[in-house]
This record gives sequence, structure tokens and C-alpha cells, in this order.
Amino acid sequence: MDIGDLRNEYSGEPFRRVDLDPDPVEQFGRWFGQAREVAQPEVNACALATSGLDGRPNARTVLLKYFDVDGFVFFTNMESRKAREMAENPAVALLFFWQSLERQVNIRGRAERISATEAMRYFARRPRNSQLGAWVSEQSAVISSRSVLEMKLDELKRKFAAGDVPLPSFWGGYRVRPEEIEFWQGRQSRLHDRFRYRRIDDTWVIERLAP
Repeated sequence: MDIGDLRNEYSGEPFRRVDLDPDPVEQFGRWFGQAREVAQPEVNACALATSGLDGRPNARTVLLKYFDVDGFVFFTNMESRKAREMAENPAVALLFFWQSLERQVNIRGRAERISATEAMRYFARRPRNSQLGAWVSEQSAVISSRSVLEMKLDELKRKFAAGDVPLPSFWGGYRVRPEEIEFWQGRQSRLHDRFRYRRIDDTWVIERLAP
């Protein structure tokens, strides 16, 4: 199938050096807020790229749950493929694509596990069915059928019917501490605006990149 003629012309507003906040996390927060304002679907969804000791890359979508000066946090089963790869090689990348605004943000850094206490604070806020789902799935493991999951869910509903769902020992969060953050704004004629923040010691250096 030849799909070479599929294309859209970008028409984003100019994105200039003067528009940038000196702090890339503040700049991310600004763009994130604007994406929410235009009702970008799944605004907190991003691609997480990892690779293990074999050097073969993997990518999948995860949901960002909070961010601050220390980094960008998401949650997962800590026995999953992504978790195993991050244990072998903590260098990762996160990519946000906000089509409504013709923008991308690429974050490169190192992933580290957050504390159980911090994970518990978030887990307690999750809907009950999401809490149960964390218990049900041995993420990335081979299973014989969907009915295996449904039977286990029914069993756990009975087990925890009388009280709160506890935090599974194998479920937690990861914080990506950024070393580089690139902001990409689509522009006409494929002459996109790109700015990269690079951390050097305790300072962020800002550079414009060719599209």
C-alpha cells in the first residue's frame, strides 16, 4: 500500500526563543495547560521508549500522572517488560503528541522508582476498578484467554469486598528525571520550530534546532 500522498499542512503560530520559559518544566506546564484548554484527547498520554541490555528498543503508551521540578511520573506493574528494561537500562524517552495544537514534546532522561509511600498516595486516589485491575494483570505475561483475567477479577472482588483494596507489592511508579526536553511546533512548509533544553550541571541551556 502506497501512502506517500498522505500529508497535512501544518499551520501553527510562530514559536520563538522569546516565548520560552527559562525552566523547561514550567514551559511544559504551559503547553500542557493549553492542550487541556483545547480538549486534546488523552492529553496526558505519551509514548515511553525503553531498551534493555540487548539494546532493542520498545515503545508503548503510558499516562503521565503528575510532574514537577523533580521530573515526570507514571505508574505500572513493576514486573512488566518495561520495568525490567528500565532496571537494566534507566535511560528512557517520553514523547507527547498534541495534534490539536500541532505540537510535540520529547523528554529524555533517566527513570527511577518512586517510594512505596508516594505510590500509595496515588493508588488510594484511583477508582476501585482500576485498583483491582492492578492486582489482576501479570503485565506482559502470556495468558491462555481473557477469561483468565475475568475469573481473577471476580475472585479479587470477593476477596476485597469488605474493605479498601491494598497496594500490590509489584505495582508502583517511576519518575523520569529529564536531561533534555525538546519542544516542537508544527509550521508551514515543514519549517517547524524546535527548541531543546539541555541540562548542564544545574543550568538549562536552550538551543534552536533545524527542523
